[in-house]
Amino acid sequence: MVSALGAITVCAKDTVSISGSTTVLPLAEAGAEAFNAAQSDYQVLVTGGGTGVGVKNVAEGTSAIGMASREVTKDETSKFGDKFNENIVGYDGIVIAVSKELYDGGVTALTKDQVEKIYSGEIKNWKELSGPDSEILVVAREQGSGTRDTFLEEIMGDKKAETPGVNTVASSNAEVRTALTGSNKAIGYLGFSYAEDGALGVISLDGIKPTAKTIKDGSYELNRKLYFYTFGDAAPGAEAFIKFMTGSEGQKVAEENGFVPL
Repeated sequence: MVSALGAITVCAKDTVSISGSTTVLPLAEAGAEAFNAAQSDYQVLVTGGGTGVGVKNVAEGTSAIGMASREVTKDETSKFGDKFNENIVGYDGIVIAVSKELYDGGVTALTKDQVEKIYSGEIKNWKELSGPDSEILVVAREQGSGTRDTFLEEIMGDKKAETPGVNTVASSNAEVRTALTGSNKAIGYLGFSYAEDGALGVISLDGIKPTAKTIKDGSYELNRKLYFYTFGDAAPGAEAFIKFMTGSEGQKVAEENGFVPL
């Protein structure tokens, strides 16, 4: 735009800050790159921190959008109020994965009951599951993680279940992946998009392998919706980015990055 003095000034872009779920993070980052390149009004900035952090940040106004891999809980609405607005941006599956050496050695399928016994500490050695004679390194996510909440609810029967079999707690999906690739005896759970490149051994659960099809049709039980939350009246930039992500271009980004589109 040209000022009265004839000098050219550039209108600053409004920043749209997003934080939260490390499962949704790769989708939001890829979407932000496409969105930022496609228009000049807004600049989307994305950070992780986990679902709990995203919910807190959007409620307190430090983020315009909170990423979540689960629904907002009753505890959160009691604490922050009931002004959360839910936007589904894609689907994901929680993959049960093992170190590649274990998978190549024959540990390719488990039942929900076997996974529950591993995390509860009842099964401690892979030889009990037709694997090698080695102790199981059990990796889990930290409190506040939406991935953790879904895993506990679906596998252990309660979001607040104890998991005494756990050896290592990771703060993100990427950390779980690192723990599994850095060991020859580990098991963990992480988002579908983090386990697609063949570096991990993706386990069939109760006979069903996680794929885009089985996640979307629900035959793979550890499926879930992924959310962008706003709080109260959303800022125009947040609304614009959500519209982009739920539209055809954003859903193409989702599919290209290992997520299951709407």
